[in-house]
Amino acid sequence: MRSSRFTVIYDACVLYPAPLRDFLMWLGLSGRFRARWSEQIHDEWKRNLLKNRPDLSTEQLDRTAALMNDAIPDAIVSGHEALIAGLTLPDPNDRHVLAAAIRCSANVIVTFNERDFPAAVLDEFGIEAQHPDTFVDDLFDLDPAAVIQAAQRQRKQLRHPPLDIDRYLDIMLKQGMVQTCRALATYRAVL
Repeated sequence: MRSSRFTVIYDACVLYPAPLRDFLMWLGLSGRFRARWSEQIHDEWKRNLLKNRPDLSTEQLDRTAALMNDAIPDAIVSGHEALIAGLTLPDPNDRHVLAAAIRCSANVIVTFNERDFPAAVLDEFGIEAQHPDTFVDDLFDLDPAAVIQAAQRQRKQLRHPPLDIDRYLDIMLKQGMVQTCRALATYRAVL
């Protein structure tokens, strides 16, 4: 596996939906970038998921978070808490994400909530907020094989029930991954 100094923070909103979380994890394992998050980010996506999905348990989500941490052992950012109070964002509840990004020298915050991380604030720290579809599309331009392999690995793991390519792409499309699905569709024979 290649390793990269390019670092991204996954915001809680992109870890909330399981299909996107799994895809981003497979991408994080590609070695093309360093995927990072904090315990506060874990707490946020788990709390919101438990609120909206009463069929899930705290134990299940804690296990998922532990598996994520095990899969990418250096992903957890810590020591950023002291930075939070000094940061200003439209939503003060997002400051912990920016603080974690600053602490680990992230290049990108992958988030659906780009407007919550204005460029005027992030530019000062050399950080950019990107929609997950834009992030994956940029990665696809750099290394299409890494994105294709992540999709292959994710599909291979989905066995109960197995997903045909059309259903898989439909699920990804529902995650807002329009450009990603368009790019992956051209490689459907190998997905």
